[in-house]
Amino acid sequence: MKTLFLNPPSFEDFDGGAGSRYQASREVTSFWYPVWLCYPAGMIEGSRVVDAPVQRLSLADCVKIALDYDMVVIYTSTPTLRIDTETARRIKAQKASIVTVFTGPHVSILPEETLTAAAGAVDIVCRGEFDYAVKELAEGRLWETVAGISFRHEGIVRQTPDRPAIVDLDALPFVSQIYKRDLPVNDYIIPHIKHPYVSIYTSRGCPAFCTFCLWPQTYSGHKMRTRSPENIYQEVKWIRENLPQVKDIAFEDDTFSADRSHARAVAEKIAPLGVSWVINARANCDYETLKIMRDAGLHHVIVGYESGDEQILKNIKKGITRSQAEEFTRNCKKLGLTIHGAFIMGLPGETRETIRKTIDYAKQLDLDSIQASLPSPYPGTELYEQCRREGWIVSDSFLDATGHQRCVVGYPHLSSQEISDAVELFYDRFYLRPKYIARSILKMIVDRDVRRRLLKEGRQYFAYRRKRKQAVQKIA
Repeated sequence: MKTLFLNPPSFEDFDGGAGSRYQASREVTSFWYPVWLCYPAGMIEGSRVVDAPVQRLSLADCVKIALDYDMVVIYTSTPTLRIDTETARRIKAQKASIVTVFTGPHVSILPEETLTAAAGAVDIVCRGEFDYAVKELAEGRLWETVAGISFRHEGIVRQTPDRPAIVDLDALPFVSQIYKRDLPVNDYIIPHIKHPYVSIYTSRGCPAFCTFCLWPQTYSGHKMRTRSPENIYQEVKWIRENLPQVKDIAFEDDTFSADRSHARAVAEKIAPLGVSWVINARANCDYETLKIMRDAGLHHVIVGYESGDEQILKNIKKGITRSQAEEFTRNCKKLGLTIHGAFIMGLPGETRETIRKTIDYAKQLDLDSIQASLPSPYPGTELYEQCRREGWIVSDSFLDATGHQRCVVGYPHLSSQEISDAVELFYDRFYLRPKYIARSILKMIVDRDVRRRLLKEGRQYFAYRRKRKQAVQKIA
């Protein structure tokens, strides 16, 4: 079957590919690639990937495109399930014979609920890794013979046996080739990563057990599976030769440094290519591994610090202490690696005092940039079960009217509104420091590209703040 892979339209600047922290519009425009859709697309002849938020396509545009296909595979998420179901319904209304397939963590955890709620709109749900399941469906196999899917038959939801996690990652296609074929590479942007960039995976799965993290608990698992260094080398080489405009490669693994021997082997293999790259790292990676990666082109790390409070770190099973994170930060600075720190306001155990402590902690670390987000207890995560059990979930909508994150968690001693306000306070206290402003001005004087980027981001952020303030006033 001729297959369309669709990241559907939702809200302006909605970043549907960002995983566990942010499936929402952001304060500053950010777009990750729809990597999960691109893997199976590379295995199906005549396929096409459409990323509606990035390509600025409307629902009508997507429906029109879909009419030329026999099967539409939609990546959905907890925040956008309702909107994405309507997209599938509109497509089916125009061409009833189209097979509509939903994928992603939410439907993997709640396949029966999804199919029941979306009856008439969604034909099949893929549970877990869907690369080969979609390929087999496109080949026309009988649904009951395809492992890892759920579907309705004669009014009853049927489930085929679970599909084992993919072990041979080298057998998968290079997603970078699908980016070049189908997607506007220059339109993808992450503020703290060089532009333009591409993102690829060198592994799947994460051995850490953070209670809030979506992917290991719902999709990729806790057992880390890796591509061979040679296979990674070949894709990086292909990117260098075929996407010469790319200035950064983001290794989007849950935690690139989780298997240090693999991280070192990859670094040593790609070093001769002279490329610039970025990783997601845990704040316990040792100095020597960081140095080997730095010498091979690593220049920037994205790190989940989460909180400055030791008890909260224990509550979320982070597995890393403040002292470890502080040592890691010092090592990165010694090596000249820049750091983007990710924090979450409102995790279990949060108080007004711990909020202040975390903000002071981020200022003390003096990172190059930060991301402050709200807790997202998505179905399938330990955080969700805890919040539901304790009665901490105060809303079933993860998004506000503009598509930005809404705080769905509240505690008897700390309201959801106070947690939301803490995010804006965090940004103000971190970014409006004289030290940070002075450093930014110096960078803008020295580098024209940095000047252009920072001024653009500043305009976007303050425009976002004005929009949010107006929305609150309107509600009041």
